[in-house]
Amino acid sequence: MVKPKFTDEDDALLAELGIEVETKKTAARTPREERIIAGFEEIERFVEQYGRLPQHGEGNDIFERLYAVRLDKIRGSSECKAALSGLDSKGLLDSEPVLTDNLPDDIDDDALLAELGVEEECESDITKLTHVKTRAERKASEEVAQRTPCRDFDKFKPLFVKVQNELKSDIRKSRRFKEDASILQGEFFILSGQIAYVAEVGEEIKAPNGATDARLRVIYDNGTESDLLMRSLQRALYKDEAGRRITDPSAGPLFSDEKEDDDIESGTIYVLRSKSEHPDIKKNSEVLHKIGVTGGNIEKRIANAKDDPTFLMADVEVIATYKLSNINRVKLENLIHKFFEPARLNIEIKDRFGKPIAPREWFLVPLFVIDEAVEKIKDGTVVNCRYDARNQKIITKEL
Repeated sequence: MVKPKFTDEDDALLAELGIEVETKKTAARTPREERIIAGFEEIERFVEQYGRLPQHGEGNDIFERLYAVRLDKIRGSSECKAALSGLDSKGLLDSEPVLTDNLPDDIDDDALLAELGVEEECESDITKLTHVKTRAERKASEEVAQRTPCRDFDKFKPLFVKVQNELKSDIRKSRRFKEDASILQGEFFILSGQIAYVAEVGEEIKAPNGATDARLRVIYDNGTESDLLMRSLQRALYKDEAGRRITDPSAGPLFSDEKEDDDIESGTIYVLRSKSEHPDIKKNSEVLHKIGVTGGNIEKRIANAKDDPTFLMADVEVIATYKLSNINRVKLENLIHKFFEPARLNIEIKDRFGKPIAPREWFLVPLFVIDEAVEKIKDGTVVNCRYDARNQKIITKEL
């Protein structure tokens, strides 16, 4: 059946009846406009999937970074806005662009990828890329980035302050992190410009490739924390050009014949036992000791122990002292505490105002082991030894 042709007479008749005929016009788009629209639709799909705008930053997925730069360019281009007129249902074009420096106005996705340090495998298919992070590398970056507020940061903050002061005074140093380097509980690192503290190391687990791994609790000096895997932290530190390991406090010359500016004529290593009625403290009272170094009067030091969370909010008794001459007190105390780190007491005590505090100078170490450690410090052989907390004895390090 042949469809009747619409004539001028038909048009005039409809006009007499007050009816206007609207002729649909299909606007032809150029290939460039089609590409602008297609690129914008990819950004919209990202927003729908993640509920947020794409973000800049080296820690983000390459496609998210691409979308972020692309959106900035679209927002700053009158040509792009014209091509997308009536298509921005989410209002993504309303904000001002935050343009990357030195990007030309007519930059396309190929150039954007080059700016991001990525080469394309195909000329026009940006979904096929080479030199993009592997799935494992992206997973590691995501784990490092997924940080949450540290709710008990108050008890860790003094550690960061102490480490920063020790770095300034050269008691500690930072060293370039080397691939496959070990990570132990109590160690400090610098990652992405922040100091990271390994507060906890979980039980060993087997990775898919058969290697051992463990879940960590890592606290950062900005008050956040993450529970990433050990190997993820190792990879992140290794790939970060500024990634550093913060060394243990340097013992330096603890004992010498000549006095230095930070030496004192005499000092005392003291060992205290708590009289606390706290169940966990009381049941371990025979092996739980506070070890410190002072140049002053010990009795004055412990006079207000029951009001001081450093002393577990309880009275203490002095059970051993060791007099030493020409010692650097800070270095000596750091050395002792690091040596007995595997036996450090992990407990939280509330001060008079109900604020939680984690004392750091209490160790589950028998007194006879402390005696032995002091002797090894005196004769210098302590550097060849380590403390075996499980068997409660000092052993020689394996070469």
